[in-house]
Amino acid sequence: MNGWVHAGLIAVVVVVVVIRRLRGEPLNARDLFAPPVVLTALGVWALAQKHGLGTADYGWIAAGAGLGVALGAVRGATIRVYEREGVLWQRYAGRTFLVAAVSLALMAGFAALAAHFGLAADARPIQLSIGVSFLGEALVVGFRALSSGTPFAPEKRGASPLGRFGR
Repeated sequence: MNGWVHAGLIAVVVVVVVIRRLRGEPLNARDLFAPPVVLTALGVWALAQKHGLGTADYGWIAAGAGLGVALGAVRGATIRVYEREGVLWQRYAGRTFLVAAVSLALMAGFAALAAHFGLAADARPIQLSIGVSFLGEALVVGFRALSSGTPFAPEKRGASPLGRFGR
């Protein structure tokens, strides 16, 4: 797939997720976990296409993934999880965007440090970074949701594997 088309599709997925969560949306497991799993899988697939990566490259990739999950988890702690109409809903708060901005700055610094130490530029697929970050967020929100005792929102009939993208 063309790099620009790939980047455009990723951007669309991220924008749709952020807009929906900014407005507030019913919280169901598929919508919570499908986007990060798909993006992370795309990132792993992109890495598998790269040849010539060394041990140090994989070490930086693992450290970056760990940092991404951790920063996503912090962001997940800022998301408002609440009951509405007998089911769980989620909504991004103002502080969610503050944490996201700090996360972006930290990840940019980490990427600059990786480049300074010689990490292959091909070993930093953006979809992997975004995917693991959303995965960290989903894990925290999912844990908070399960701990609430309120049921997840039901999935819509005919829901796609990517949640409600495109609806």
